[in-house]
Amino acid sequence: MKVIIYGASEFGYLIANEFYQQYDVVVIDLEENKTDEFEKLDISYIAGSASDINVLRQADAKSEDVFIACTQNDEANIVACGVAKRLSKAKTICFVTKQEYKRTFNALRDTTEVSIPSVIDSFIWPEELLTEEIFRTITVAKALDVENFAHGKAKLLEYKIESNSVLVDKKVRECEFPSETLIVGITRGGELFVPYGETVLKEGDKAIFMGSSHSLDILAGKFFHDKNITKTVTIIGGGNVGLMLAKDLEKLRFKVKVIEKNSKRCEFLSETLENSLVLNGDGTNLELLNEEDIAESDALISVTNNDEKNLLCSLLAKQLGVKRVIARVTKMFNIPLFEQVGIDIAVSSKFSALHEVRNQFNEKNVGILATVEQGKGEVLDIVIPEKFTEKKLMELKLPTRAVVGIINRKKRVIIPKGDTLIMPNDEIIVFTRNEDAQKIKDFFSK
Repeated sequence: MKVIIYGASEFGYLIANEFYQQYDVVVIDLEENKTDEFEKLDISYIAGSASDINVLRQADAKSEDVFIACTQNDEANIVACGVAKRLSKAKTICFVTKQEYKRTFNALRDTTEVSIPSVIDSFIWPEELLTEEIFRTITVAKALDVENFAHGKAKLLEYKIESNSVLVDKKVRECEFPSETLIVGITRGGELFVPYGETVLKEGDKAIFMGSSHSLDILAGKFFHDKNITKTVTIIGGGNVGLMLAKDLEKLRFKVKVIEKNSKRCEFLSETLENSLVLNGDGTNLELLNEEDIAESDALISVTNNDEKNLLCSLLAKQLGVKRVIARVTKMFNIPLFEQVGIDIAVSSKFSALHEVRNQFNEKNVGILATVEQGKGEVLDIVIPEKFTEKKLMELKLPTRAVVGIINRKKRVIIPKGDTLIMPNDEIIVFTRNEDAQKIKDFFSK
């Protein structure tokens, strides 16, 4: 299969780097947009615009190929997808930066009165995905990551082991986690691994749990939550992400403040939001933050388009004593820096979008429900084939370290133990490291 990427952007490089070892990757863009990073990859590069039919013909796309348009120009992406679909019937994935394009195409696709060719198979709006990720996290106190599975009956939570935690220096098997809770991963010193019963938890570990929603609520209350529940949130940056977050938090009756520097944008936010307080000011202004009692916020989220500003706003918030700080990071290589200086959670729309792209490449009966720790871990959704021989979980001889965290059987959610049977047609949710994911997929597809 060939993967054709239109856009030699940072994100175009991330996609190329993700897939060039498995597939034939072709990148299309103007020569001046090509960076040295692409030279390190074994890929083909075609100079020009993919909206030019002659340029696209050089890529020689076929119906089984995938075409991804991820330039910063929405219109160019849409046109290029249309040309690619007309030439080859390849699967088309279109990145957009404006909500109206996604909304309009979805409306046309869902309207039976309008007959248009489906030139775009999948729209990806990274800011929307980022907003959803932040919202999931902020609504669970102290969680670093939150993912919901099985229509909310099961989920994944990630927490940092603090110095005063009763879990510090305890073996996993000694921790007395709730019965329907599994610890599936630990990140220590930047490295993710799947723990054993004898693994000792350390201060600073980031522990990943999977289980039933009820059992994880008990886990959170027992080991990670104090009496405070996140109810007061300050958002710095009133762009698309800030606006969508404020709207979502209003629905849960959160007390929200939005700080935005642009006065005209503030007027729009005030007219659009129902209960949020909109402040016209600079989130890096310490005097403003003190005047507005930002230190009393349960959480502060800095989501401007500028990494340096988000970092400074976040550091000021930490200095003032805000309990939980989340910062948006646009440049991927800045994420470790944010975490090293003490920012609680650094999030990137590029990681959220890359996860969405990965899902377009899933094998039959296999999907990726979520990625954690910037893609180091994957949560796989696997349907057990009909030919699979029924056996107990403890009898599975997996080719690498992984945890079967959830079984979805005829709409019944099971948190498995060693003697739980794995049966044909079961939908299982498996946690493993990114580099081991393919081995797990292959094992269950036999």
